[in-house]
Amino acid sequence: MTRYVFSDEAGCFEFSRKPNVSKYFIVCAVDMADCDLGKELLDLRREMAWEGLPLGDYFHCTKDHAKVRAKVFELICKHDFRVYAQILEKSKAQPQIRPNKERFYKHAWLYLLRHCLPKMVNTNDRLMITAASIGTKKGQTAFSEAVKDVLDQTARHVVWRAAFWSSASDPCLQVTDYCTWAIQRKWERGDSQAYDLIKDKIVYEYDLWAHGRTHYY
Repeated sequence: MTRYVFSDEAGCFEFSRKPNVSKYFIVCAVDMADCDLGKELLDLRREMAWEGLPLGDYFHCTKDHAKVRAKVFELICKHDFRVYAQILEKSKAQPQIRPNKERFYKHAWLYLLRHCLPKMVNTNDRLMITAASIGTKKGQTAFSEAVKDVLDQTARHVVWRAAFWSSASDPCLQVTDYCTWAIQRKWERGDSQAYDLIKDKIVYEYDLWAHGRTHYY
């Protein structure tokens, strides 16, 4: 059996207390048995175009019109999938684990997969991970290698493949974007309206340094 996992992230890589700088960095993964939801999202997009709703080049929760966002969440909530979110409060990150963006990104992925991979796949399953591309094309290579290295460490018991695509290229990545946005809104703004729509699908949501008391900036 093949399990499909789509991932995205929220938050920035700046470690400072400034306006418009995220408090948290979040890596979110959605685990599906098939990709039928992606096909239905494309059908929904065509219906929205027929209705004359304002659409961008692809579904992107932050930018989508409220009416579009509501319809996407309505469809998403009808489907069966599981959501995993690793939460990192950036100010508690020790300097040695954030010497650069790639190292910090890898740290988030390591703890996500270390805790969640056994929930995603069984020994005889195949694992297809598709991660939303991040940064420039040149910089993406380093992020891709970070994820592959984590998979080498944590997914030794399964056959896996990893792809790194833009969110525009796969509607299932857009599902993950919506889930990531909902979780980020709860943590950053205390706004749980969208989160409450998907909370029954969340099987892992863990603040890695919840018990930490030291802030490094």
